[in-house]
Amino acid sequence: MNSELRLRPATPDDVTVLFDLIQALAEYETLSHAVTGSAEALQEHLFSTHPYVEAIIAEVQGKAVGFALFFHNYSTFLTQPGIYLEDLFVLPEYRRQGIGKALIRYLAQLAVERGCGRLEWSVLDWNEPALAFYRRMGASILPDWRICRVTGEAIAAIATTEVSKF
Repeated sequence: MNSELRLRPATPDDVTVLFDLIQALAEYETLSHAVTGSAEALQEHLFSTHPYVEAIIAEVQGKAVGFALFFHNYSTFLTQPGIYLEDLFVLPEYRRQGIGKALIRYLAQLAVERGCGRLEWSVLDWNEPALAFYRRMGASILPDWRICRVTGEAIAAIATTEVSKF
């Protein structure tokens, strides 16, 4: 592990660099076209009176080289909160130095401190390096579950459609 690694909660001063890292993640996943948000919206969602998300910054020699962005979810079966890791990313030139492992460990410690019953996330099925990494960390890849997503106009359509029309 990189001995100069420092993990810390993001601050308002980190928003621009965090958004740059999000864009680097999108580029890695060939999803740059899907980034329609802004640093201003990220700032609001991280640091408003009612924040939606939290972020951890990974730094090496004072340079932000990775991040984990997460929020709480809830398990009705466990009747416990959980942590959902929305994104974990380390710049390519800083990979294989234990930074990703350190970020996962940090979140696991946070989950234990907060009394969470789960730490979970999604991974793209083509991302074999990530799948292998997560398995080595002890994660189960759930074969039976699929993500359902409704966005944009589809949300508005559901919100305004009478239940009997479904």
